[in-house]
Amino acid sequence: MNRSAPFVLVLPSDLKLLGLVRSFVEHVCRYHAWDPWSTEALVLATHEAMQNVVRHAHAAHLDARVEVRMRGVEAGGLEICFIDEGEPFDISQVPHLDPGEMRFGGRGVYLIRRLVDELSSEARQPHGNILRLVKYPARSARSAGV
Repeated sequence: MNRSAPFVLVLPSDLKLLGLVRSFVEHVCRYHAWDPWSTEALVLATHEAMQNVVRHAHAAHLDARVEVRMRGVEAGGLEICFIDEGEPFDISQVPHLDPGEMRFGGRGVYLIRRLVDELSSEARQPHGNILRLVKYPARSARSAGV
């Protein structure tokens, strides 16, 4: 059995489909026999990432598509890539916010950074992005103090 083969979900850019994406990630985690804490951390990070793609990369254009790819990586980790059709975006340019600062919004990237072990983005040509999240099960949200 090849656990590194990708699972792929392609869907319209619509916030009504967040539950489907969350379920997809949860089931792939179960397939890989992940513990509940690590699974929940990855599901929550996925929720935040998908919201950002729909709201910011696609600016609510329902005709845009999002591809979600998951695969196993070394050390029992899982990689999720969100492939969008939006304008180029560099996640490393998003400021590291003070969690105690009072403000509306802007916490999605902060949460993703806290919940996963690796986070990066890459622009695609002529447009679009690949947002990459990697999580290792031994570094669950519970043990990280989240």
